[in-house]
Amino acid sequence: MKGGFEVVHGALDLIQPHEQWEYNIIGLQGASSSNFPKPMVVENRSNLERNELSEWVEHVTKQLIEDLPETVGEGLKTEEVTIVGGSFAPVLQWGNEAAGSQSNNLSTGDINGGLSRPDEHGLGLITLLLECAVAISVDNLGEAHRMLLELTQMASPYGASCAERVVSYFAKAMASRVINSWLGLCSPLISHKAVHSSLQIFNNISPFIKFAHFTSNQSILEAFHRRDMVHIIDLDIMQGLQWPALFHILATRIEGPPHIRMTGMGSSIELLTQTGKQLSNFARRLGLSFEFHPVAKKFGEINDITSLQIRRGETLAVHWLQHSLYDATGPDWKTIRLLEELAPRVITLVEQEISHGGSFLDRFVGSLHYYSTIFDSLGASFPSDDPGRHRVEHCLLYREINNIMAIGGPARSGEDKFRQWRSEMAARNCFVQVPMSGNAMAQAQLILNMFPPAHGYSLVQGEGTLRLGWKDTGLYSASAWTSQAYR
Repeated sequence: MKGGFEVVHGALDLIQPHEQWEYNIIGLQGASSSNFPKPMVVENRSNLERNELSEWVEHVTKQLIEDLPETVGEGLKTEEVTIVGGSFAPVLQWGNEAAGSQSNNLSTGDINGGLSRPDEHGLGLITLLLECAVAISVDNLGEAHRMLLELTQMASPYGASCAERVVSYFAKAMASRVINSWLGLCSPLISHKAVHSSLQIFNNISPFIKFAHFTSNQSILEAFHRRDMVHIIDLDIMQGLQWPALFHILATRIEGPPHIRMTGMGSSIELLTQTGKQLSNFARRLGLSFEFHPVAKKFGEINDITSLQIRRGETLAVHWLQHSLYDATGPDWKTIRLLEELAPRVITLVEQEISHGGSFLDRFVGSLHYYSTIFDSLGASFPSDDPGRHRVEHCLLYREINNIMAIGGPARSGEDKFRQWRSEMAARNCFVQVPMSGNAMAQAQLILNMFPPAHGYSLVQGEGTLRLGWKDTGLYSASAWTSQAYR
């Protein structure tokens, strides 16, 4: 066993730098769920204040809406949404973008409310950003341009406060939107190598990527129980960081390892080929029978599922780690139709607690709260001059903000995107939700234990779904689904 671990550890260094601890967790996947507690709520946040910036954003937004003239505020409403940690953040839903726009004077004295605020400078930035969003939503682009010039001079992505950094990136994304509105839609090039290397850094400094990988692996492992031929379709495989851990536990199954086929989807055949070679080498060192099939196409653009080479007798799993970096799958309606046609044994879905659909102001308010919370989590763990933190904020979080704000969402084509995929899955007769098991909960808890409790990450299990967040705000949710044919 010691020798086997050394082989695994050495191969892991090629694909997942600095991830040695993962094998302590993956070993739990084969254990009985009775060995672990199954609390409904596990939180590392005792005696912690709520996130400063994100709560502050909520309060300023509410004040802004109250100060809007009735013609501008017509169609707006506030609803209470239940997410991680119970009831959070009134989420503002904007129903009328065609209303007129007027300047709103929010004095800093109006926004005290007992909240802990970073500084008066940050408060002014957030207020001006919100006013700019209102101007953009009603196509008052001249006024928006004036505000954006002011914001870009006042806010820096290297600022000491999270507020200044968030505003800087949102202002840059909104400036792109104004330019695109004048010149027409554009689709900026994505450096996938830069994105992948930044994701590795994010994986090392924050629990979110690990949470996505291990909760999904657990559901797939359970679906593959006693199956001799298995096939995994990863809708956006990138570097395949999550699969070595699953390979390791499949290689050590009591009933023996299965034959594994993997279809990796992505935009670059070069990167897909590289990922396939790394995974094939890893599988070979574990003694696994493994095949890799690269598909340089978006899942929703497939016209014939025979191109996925589904074989009779295979147990099929589909995995989708959603993000806002770019549109990985194409049209949502076609993606879900193909999933219905494939009828996989399990679909593992990890999605951000953020809406890609709705009006511009819908997306703006939700995104501002969401990314303020993520910036809060990074700011609580790392100093403002930390190079890893800046790399994640600049190469990942800004790209996501820009993709949501600048052009109209991940589709970049004007097509509507589902607000929440798990709601769409639940609404269809073809899919049934599979509750996340006690083992998945235990592993997620162990992942959070790798980060000091004072950092405030929270984990909630409810309605068959696991949700990971920062203090009182949910950020990522993991769920699993199966085809109705298996029920």
